[in-house]
Amino acid sequence: MPGEVVVDGSGQILGRLASIVAKKLLQGERVVVVNAEKIVVSGDPVKLKKFYKDTILGVKSHYSHRLRPKRPRSPVRLFKAAVKGMLPKNNKRGREALSRLRVYIGVPEEYQGKEMIRFKEADASRLSRGYIELGVIAKELGWRGEA
Repeated sequence: MPGEVVVDGSGQILGRLASIVAKKLLQGERVVVVNAEKIVVSGDPVKLKKFYKDTILGVKSHYSHRLRPKRPRSPVRLFKAAVKGMLPKNNKRGREALSRLRVYIGVPEEYQGKEMIRFKEADASRLSRGYIELGVIAKELGWRGEA
């Protein structure tokens, strides 16, 4: 079985990083993503904030507040949701792949000295337009952590 890969998420594009991580998870590797709050989402920051607010906070239920969909608000859950969307759903292979993913805000002590990899194809320096960090979006959605 392949080993564990530690990925530094700072300055990496959300969708590209999520697709690379999903492929590694399907190959059987354990993937740890650190600095989730520094992952970037490409696009106009004002439009992205509005989009996330409308899609995550705008879903209501006429019946009961307890039954409305629970939406991710922290950078960890936002990234996991992106990866989950790129894995096969409704089967054991996709569930097991997602269970091999660990995402952290900042860098935990057990990963301080380990070598972290970054993917060139997911680097935000390739973007010619604006972007916003996932931590800032999470703050707008009501996340109480520090970004």
